[in-house]
Amino acid sequence: MNIEYFISSRISLKAERTFSKLIVRIAIVGVMLSLAVMILSVAIIKGFKTEIQDKVRGFVGDIQIYRYDLNGSFEKSPFIPNDTTLNNLKNNKQIAAYYPFATKPAIIVANGEVEGVNFKGIDATYNWDYINKHLISGKVIDFSDSTKSAQQILISDFTAKRLRLKTGDSFIMHFIQNPPRKRKLNIVGIYHIGIENLDKGFVIGDIGLIRRLNNWQPKETGGMEVRIKDFNLLKPVADDVYGSLELKLRSRSVEESTPEIFTWLSLLDVNTKVILTLMLIVGVINMVTALLIMILERTNMIGMLKAMGMKNSSMMKIFLYNAIYLVGIGLFLGNLLGLGLCYLQQYTHWFKLDQTNYYLDYVPIQVHFADVLLLNLVTVLICTVVLIVPSMLVSRISPLKAIRFK
Repeated sequence: MNIEYFISSRISLKAERTFSKLIVRIAIVGVMLSLAVMILSVAIIKGFKTEIQDKVRGFVGDIQIYRYDLNGSFEKSPFIPNDTTLNNLKNNKQIAAYYPFATKPAIIVANGEVEGVNFKGIDATYNWDYINKHLISGKVIDFSDSTKSAQQILISDFTAKRLRLKTGDSFIMHFIQNPPRKRKLNIVGIYHIGIENLDKGFVIGDIGLIRRLNNWQPKETGGMEVRIKDFNLLKPVADDVYGSLELKLRSRSVEESTPEIFTWLSLLDVNTKVILTLMLIVGVINMVTALLIMILERTNMIGMLKAMGMKNSSMMKIFLYNAIYLVGIGLFLGNLLGLGLCYLQQYTHWFKLDQTNYYLDYVPIQVHFADVLLLNLVTVLICTVVLIVPSMLVSRISPLKAIRFK
């Protein structure tokens, strides 16, 4: 029979002293809240980063390939990718898809309003999965008829509201060039990305229209958008793509093209580390306080057990077993609370955000059980190591003085 474990089980929650019971419960609540906050923090930060990354990379791609020149405008110089470049992209196992695109500055005139935008032209190879998820009305461009597709356009909800337009309406778009040219376009769909720079700055149309306006050859393009399978491998894949390009081309990743967003997201990791550290400190302080109070309240018992021949190491085990038991209860309740709130938010979107400032209208959640398991293990390990110090207090207690202690 493990006498140390038996004694620790009798002096934990089954203790008759009201004050120690209160302290024990406060310690359990402290550990529970600390773990719940840590789980929520990690889930929210990961969910937030994933959602924002998906929004940006879904619209502009993971890697963009341009012609190497001194042109710094949105309207890139045209080029025709050679067979070597296309084969390298096709044979790269980390690349999910690639397709041509081009951009051209334009001005929309409708209902007495004027709005400057960048016309983004794409073709039939474009992957519409991302836009379909954010389409709030209408449909995507139909490339089965090249004549009709050249007259179709998708605009953002921001632009539609500003110009008082809806699906099915038409307007005149003035393309900025010398001399300026205009086209009548029909709105086939309205999307809402949630990132102001994208919603406010772009519309989506047929790249064939840009080719005709710029007198490009049929296969000329302003750029190539590349989507990769695993975003965590963005840097090595981007370096690989850059190294395989012909000399007249260059490439840059989405992190390089939108550094302000990804720099902001990287700062969230610092916030997470601060929150985790503070919560661990709170939980440890609660447990240390509870353990010290239990030792002080059990001074008479410690003296009697020592007088009967119990070693200091055995006395330490009694209080360590007790503390770990209380930590275990706190972790169990903390997991229930933290994961419960995570899944509640994930399925109901109960807590809202200001989309203008945060790019999302709800608090995103992404739960990884590996993260939850790691948080539990780290909490147990740190609490156990830290609690060894106050448990050593029992070795300094004299049996004679302890028995007299009241």
